[in-house]
Amino acid sequence: MSEVVSQFSVSVRQVQDYQFLVTFDKESMGTLQTDETLPLGKESGPTPSRMLAAAVANCLSASLLFAFRKAGVPVGEIETQVTTQVVRNEQRRLRIGKMEVTIDPKLSPESLEKAQAARGVFESFCTVTQSVADGIPVEVKVKGIDGE
Repeated sequence: MSEVVSQFSVSVRQVQDYQFLVTFDKESMGTLQTDETLPLGKESGPTPSRMLAAAVANCLSASLLFAFRKAGVPVGEIETQVTTQVVRNEQRRLRIGKMEVTIDPKLSPESLEKAQAARGVFESFCTVTQSVADGIPVEVKVKGIDGE
């Protein structure tokens, strides 16, 4: 088993229909309203799938920035685009089938050679992407049903 380094909690409370309010464990982080797309929801906030895509893109961008800074590679304002395919599995359930991420660190031509080494290692430091790619064990408990 892996050593626990830290942990955090996020609370989700239904507001109405498919709208939920996400509250983070640090007051400074505020809240976030989520919703499903039409026809289920009203699209008043991001869906869980969109938040996962945003988490992958953000983590990869931050990991690349960290690697480039450590290697002394100057970067511009990083822009990242993630395209996420939603597919149906064998049981016809919707799943994330693929994510394609493009990161533009706005490198100057003279920094390209120095950036090559950092490019080769940054992905392995991305907590979210590596966890998603490897699979995440999830323990699910339902209060009132699972003895809680």
